[in-house]
Amino acid sequence: MTFAAIYAIVVGFAMIGYWGISISRRQVPEFRTEPIRITFHVAAEGVTAIALLLSGFGLLFDTCWGLETYLVALGMLFYTLIVSPGYFAQKGKWPMVCMFAVLIILGIVSLVLIFR
Repeated sequence: MTFAAIYAIVVGFAMIGYWGISISRRQVPEFRTEPIRITFHVAAEGVTAIALLLSGFGLLFDTCWGLETYLVALGMLFYTLIVSPGYFAQKGKWPMVCMFAVLIILGIVSLVLIFR
């Protein structure tokens, strides 16, 4: 479960870092054009990131709730990894789309390793 734990922790911190940097640099124009939608989107991704961090540390420290929490957090993450690439594909940012594909593959690998 070490791979899954590290995956969850790295992705959780990456999500928080991405939004923190993007918002602090005012690189999210949707806060002006679609403030309600983007606020809900960022909140959902924040909750996903926190769930990933909690579950990752839960797995790492072999808690009784780590696995169940990880499965919920991974489901939340998979939703994000399926929906979010469309935004970047629409803008022609293909490296970001590829990053999402890699994260989906790594998430599937983590599931296989957990249930193996």
